Amino acid sequence: MAEILFSSWGGEVVDNRGKESQDFEPVNSLELPEYFRQDEAIKALMGWYGLVVRDPETDIIDLCRVYMQEIQAKSCGKCFLCRIGTRVMAEILERICAGQGREADLGMLGRLADSIRESSKCNIGQSGPLPVLHALEYFADDFSAAISANEKRPSGGLYRSKLTAPCMDACPIHLDIPSYVECIREGRFQDSLNIIREKLPLPGVVGRVCVRPCEEHCRRMNLDAPISIKFLKRFVADYELSKGLEPEFVVRHSAKTGKVAIVGAGPSGVTCAYHLARMGHQVTVYERFAEPGGMSAMGIPDYRLPRPILRGEVDRIENMGVKFNYETTVGKDIKLSQLESDNDAVFVAIGAQLGTSMGVEGEDQNYEGYISGVQYLLDINQGRDPYPAGKKVVVVGGGNVAIDCVRCSFRVNKEDVNLVYRRTKNEMPADDVEIHDAEEEKVNFHFLTHPIKILAEKGKVVGLECVRMELGEPDESGRRSPRPVAGSEFVIDCDIVVPAIGQTMDLSLFEGRADVKTTRWKTVVVDGLTKQTDQPKIFSGGDCETGPGALITACAGGRTAAYNIDRMINGLPLEYTEDDYFDKLFKKVKVYDPAENLGFLGGRERHELKMLDPEVRKFTNDEVEQGYSMQEAMAEADRCLRCYRVATIKV
Repeated sequence: MAEILFSSWGGEVVDNRGKESQDFEPVNSLELPEYFRQDEAIKALMGWYGLVVRDPETDIIDLCRVYMQEIQAKSCGKCFLCRIGTRVMAEILERICAGQGREADLGMLGRLADSIRESSKCNIGQSGPLPVLHALEYFADDFSAAISANEKRPSGGLYRSKLTAPCMDACPIHLDIPSYVECIREGRFQDSLNIIREKLPLPGVVGRVCVRPCEEHCRRMNLDAPISIKFLKRFVADYELSKGLEPEFVVRHSAKTGKVAIVGAGPSGVTCAYHLARMGHQVTVYERFAEPGGMSAMGIPDYRLPRPILRGEVDRIENMGVKFNYETTVGKDIKLSQLESDNDAVFVAIGAQLGTSMGVEGEDQNYEGYISGVQYLLDINQGRDPYPAGKKVVVVGGGNVAIDCVRCSFRVNKEDVNLVYRRTKNEMPADDVEIHDAEEEKVNFHFLTHPIKILAEKGKVVGLECVRMELGEPDESGRRSPRPVAGSEFVIDCDIVVPAIGQTMDLSLFEGRADVKTTRWKTVVVDGLTKQTDQPKIFSGGDCETGPGALITACAGGRTAAYNIDRMINGLPLEYTEDDYFDKLFKKVKVYDPAENLGFLGGRERHELKMLDPEVRKFTNDEVEQGYSMQEAMAEADRCLRCYRVATIKV
């Protein structure tokens, strides 16, 4: 790893200039990779937390010039000092690099930087000038020498810059969240939707069921509570529907267009289809169910995701010219080899359609009342009670599927609903909001409990034998590993047992295909940044690549696949994009700091959605959350701090 000569990142100033390498002080506040691309060493970095220099030949002034030009270009212009001041700073630095600098310029740069930081309402102005102030302080001799020399400076080399924000960085598909939220604040709802749809074709779906990684990295959380990014997305999608507006999808034809087959009409598949259609490609989607949505339609209950919302958003993709073949199973009704022969590319995006075994006695006996979580939800979502005779349910698991299973049980008139989980509530991987809602609906939670035997009489489930658990040392996941408490066995009376401990894929469509590798977890092996398998015409994404995961992650995989399928059809190399490389960089150079002190008070409460009363909603499949009113949405959007940040690296 290349040594760092100077760093002011994160307030920790380390100056190793003039020292022997063995005497260099470490920079503890920063983990900066040595390379950006494989052949591009990172020589310097300027960004929201300061300045970092590795290469002694780095021209600090030229780096400041390029960086401030980026800051000025990204300024929204709504704060006068930021709009004018960043432009003046960029012009001064340009003048110094041109050999026309004056001594007064240095004082002007410092005063402007301080004034912009103090007066700006968003993070572009608040953090943008900071590394220039550091450069002026710690590289004062370089600036003075440049002005005294009065000579034009040669270009400092190759620079790369990127705009980000903590929420954008955390979002798997990298939506421009500050912009679409700001549009809502200003009442420009259709503009907000247009920004979202540049990357995501399912705003109404994701705005209801996303697990909100963006909100976990919202800087507003450092003050009071994160912006309701998810529900603001839902608001603009619902507003468009309520007004009967039709979106305008701009088709940007590629130089060469082709035919693409997509296996699976879930979030990943329809996102891929959407982007390929926008590029002018001819797309056909094959789906084994009779309707779109894949496991999001079959696995997410209607009270969380109404079927008309999902169907409506897919209908719009169909109206773009995408053809959907429903009730068609690839590998059975049509062979994968046939799709390869008939198309320029195939994108496989099947969901996690199979349940996994609990490994307990009796689960292989086909008892009446023993139903996998996946099948349980599929039946209920298709309007069927999978076991009408049963009234006492035990669901085993701690994820969102398990929570959906217990909450759905009330909606098919089960009287006694229990959830068994081997760790504590704190270790549950399910969404905290979903757990809270299940508690309100009076699900019986049995924590630190593990099933050991399914009890049956005359071939029917009559109970689940369990054992109490205690937490030991942390395992490889970081969670404390549960272990049984001797002599603590007990029985939960029930007539339905639903294991919901995991899901897996049915990859039988690849049977006999040595050119498409799969893992022991039954996922498809792809290049993580292009989604291409070892068979160049076959791409894969979504759950069948990552394993069961978040819906927004599946959408991101579909978008990435579409980009690279288009490149392949056009005979272009499947190279990683500059955005891909910045993603890798930002995983090391953290965009969000949960310990950051923002320097001012919060106190503006988050606008929560109104919900049906628990004793009403637990017996209905109607949507239980009421969306924002226009006034509520605009007020919630007004809480956004617009935390854009710019990074510039010299390579």
